[in-house]
Amino acid sequence: MTPDRTTIPIRSSPGSQTPRSQTQPMKRHHSASYYAHRVKESLSTRVSKFICAMFLLVLFFIGIIGFILWLSLRPHRPRFHIQDFVVQGLDQPTGFENARVAFNVTIYNPNQHMGVFFDSMDGFIYYKDQRVGSSPLLSPFFQQPTNTTIVSGTLTGASLTVNSNRWTEFSNDRALGTVTFRLDIVSVIRFKLSRWISRHHRMHANCNIVVGPDGLIMPKFNHKRCPVYFT
Repeated sequence: MTPDRTTIPIRSSPGSQTPRSQTQPMKRHHSASYYAHRVKESLSTRVSKFICAMFLLVLFFIGIIGFILWLSLRPHRPRFHIQDFVVQGLDQPTGFENARVAFNVTIYNPNQHMGVFFDSMDGFIYYKDQRVGSSPLLSPFFQQPTNTTIVSGTLTGASLTVNSNRWTEFSNDRALGTVTFRLDIVSVIRFKLSRWISRHHRMHANCNIVVGPDGLIMPKFNHKRCPVYFT
């Protein structure tokens, strides 16, 4: 038989344990040149940040100044107001034979420092979106800043394309109380600021007009501002 082998545990005393090695941080000693280099780098970083901040601040103020100048110098559209409009002979059954349309429009240049060249100007009259007359209005002229120009137009004879059928439509609307027309003033303009002159712009002023049975513009539409747009 194999004799029993008893394992006897061996206890070690606390004093016999091997102490764990503890890593102590090493103290590094730097030279004066090292610290001088670090201080130089810190100063360079601060100077760079200061220069960048000043550059951005200058750009910000330049942008504000440029925006203010743009607001003050950008071209503003001339303002058109219808002053008078009359269709003579509207109360006559055969008035188309001697039909005559006359109107006055004021043009105001709202720009403080910018003039406007009007190279051409034509007037067109529409009834139910169909042209019933057209005529040149003014010869080329230059409008000074904050100046008002009066435009007078008269359409008669060959400048009106009104036949008996169209006049009958006028008369039918007149019997209902009012007749509606639209005056479209088309101009080719250029803006001028000092020696700078813009390119040509085609400008439309649309004036909606309603006349009464006597052919005179209704008070509600007289002196009314006409919408302006470019094409």
